[in-house]
Amino acid sequence: MNLIPAPTSLHRRTGAFPLTPATSLTAGDGAQEAAALLRDLLRPATGLPLAPAGVARGNAVVLALSAEPGARLGAEGYRLDVTTEQVLLVADTPTGLLRGVQTLRQLLPPEAWSDHPVRDVRWELPCVVVEDVPRLRWRGAHLDVARWWMPTAFLFRYVDLLAAHKLNVLHLHLTDDQGWRLPVDRYPLLTEVGAWRSRSMAGALAEERYDDTPHGGHYTRRELCDLVAYAARRGVTVLPEIDMPGHTQAAVAAYPELGGGPARPHDPVGVSSRWGVHDRILGVDDVALTFCHDVLEEVLDIFPSRHIHIGGDEVPTARWHTSPTARDKARDLGIPVDGLHGWFTGELDAWLHARGRRMVGWDDVLVAGRAAPLSGGATIMSWLGPDGAAAAAAAGHEVIMTPYDRTYFDYGQAEGPDEPLSMGHVTTLEQVYGYEPVAEGLSGDQVLGTQGQVWTEYLPTPKQVEYAAFPRLCALAEVAWSPVSRRDYGDFLQRLHPHLARLDRMGVNYRRLDATP
Repeated sequence: MNLIPAPTSLHRRTGAFPLTPATSLTAGDGAQEAAALLRDLLRPATGLPLAPAGVARGNAVVLALSAEPGARLGAEGYRLDVTTEQVLLVADTPTGLLRGVQTLRQLLPPEAWSDHPVRDVRWELPCVVVEDVPRLRWRGAHLDVARWWMPTAFLFRYVDLLAAHKLNVLHLHLTDDQGWRLPVDRYPLLTEVGAWRSRSMAGALAEERYDDTPHGGHYTRRELCDLVAYAARRGVTVLPEIDMPGHTQAAVAAYPELGGGPARPHDPVGVSSRWGVHDRILGVDDVALTFCHDVLEEVLDIFPSRHIHIGGDEVPTARWHTSPTARDKARDLGIPVDGLHGWFTGELDAWLHARGRRMVGWDDVLVAGRAAPLSGGATIMSWLGPDGAAAAAAAGHEVIMTPYDRTYFDYGQAEGPDEPLSMGHVTTLEQVYGYEPVAEGLSGDQVLGTQGQVWTEYLPTPKQVEYAAFPRLCALAEVAWSPVSRRDYGDFLQRLHPHLARLDRMGVNYRRLDATP
């Protein structure tokens, strides 16, 4: 079976189960969402009604929650039993049923992944028994929509692609120096001004070339709420990231007072048109903290995710060193000015913790001096390397492994003049597949999971995002889901070739395997 990610166990039997216009779909209590998803996924290509039935008779697909749920299947596991007479999908939770539905879809011919009717195909499932439980709890994909605004329809499509690979988190990077994409009622200029820049870089950072074409866009509250609901129906959580206190030049361009004081005529600020790290960061006064709290209040209204990402990375403190307010704050706290980074992060962590949410920050927040430690509920995304992960775990934080040299998919996929412009480092498909998230010295209890990052400085269109993400995201999905004992790169490639036929049917602009040296 060419399943990706590879299941925990699969046993093939003889025979097949035919899906016909007479096939019924029985959904027990708690299985209705999974049944609706199955119909939605299969109807465009097959045209099959999968008519609901109260009792399974004859040729039937049955979705049900376990009568005696236990620890074997857990929060996302499932058991799929296909015979010539019946398909039985059982899980301990509704989310487990959603994962099983994706496996059922992969068992069908690749034409089932089309978005239009396909004729002259025998819709049948091979007789198998699949029992499947994920290895890691957090299996995510990050998408930067701040550098380049991406159409709302693409975000929905991206959710579908994640769910198809049993990834369960869409990490949406909504704000940065080059654009603010989140509507905030109390601060309308964030989208009226902060969402737009006058031009964009047209080449590598060192070239300093620009296209002189304005770019911008933002999402409405309704669009984001619809995205959250759509993702939830597919078992995907949307994690919002609002970068604070750094990567905030777009916010300061909209409201200059957020930078610790009014803009000076000789020192104007606008939404950045240049990639890289900027020193236009938030001030450390009550104005900036109130702004953060106000923004996060609206974030919590839109996103029910238990985790809320505040960034916290790459915070140049030069302007704090020249600010009397910042120097006074540091003196009052008894910390160096650079330690205000840690103090600021701690304030946001405490604010979220008091509201029942869990702060997520990049591991830069660990090396920042602080007046008080982060709460034990903080989660660290470790992008700088194993030392950051080890420090986070030692401090009692759960860790999401996001090392730049294995999970940053904006990096190139091979050397050569024919490769598209990207960050300088090369991360191949094989390197992604060989990555081990639970590093030496860490335990599975400390590592919550892993995810792939797609920063978009050099990926301005959805097609370019897809090219960078796939098939590397297929490899990382297997790393995160499948048992270590099932990991074999040669076997993965054998399964990946036919899996790409499914992506072809979805029109995904993935990087072809024959392009890999």
